[in-house]
Amino acid sequence: MLNRFLTVVVFIPLAIVLIALAVANRAPVAFTIDPFNPGNPGLTVSLPLFVLLFAALALGLVVGSLATWFRQGRYRKAARRSETAAAAAPPPPGRASLPAPRT
Repeated sequence: MLNRFLTVVVFIPLAIVLIALAVANRAPVAFTIDPFNPGNPGLTVSLPLFVLLFAALALGLVVGSLATWFRQGRYRKAARRSETAAAAAPPPPGRASLPAPRT
C-alpha cells in the first residue's frame, strides 16, 4: 500500500517534472573546471544543461548516502557486537524448552 502511494504521489510527479526540465534545458552550456581561465578549451566541456543538473543530483545523492553510511557506522558496529554476544551467550534456563516460533 505504501509502495503504491509513493509511486503515485511522489515518483510519477517527480518524473514528470524531471522530463519537463530535461526538455526545457536542451541547449548546450559551457562547463569549465578552471575558474581563473574560463576560456581554456582543455578544461571546458559543452553539455546540455539538464545533463549537468542530473549529474549534480546524482553526485549529491552519492555524497549524502556515503555521509549517512559513515555516520551510522557506530550503530552498525554496536549491532554486530550485540549479535555476536547474543549468539555466544547460553540461552536462559526457562527458554531452552520452548518450541521454535512458526513463520
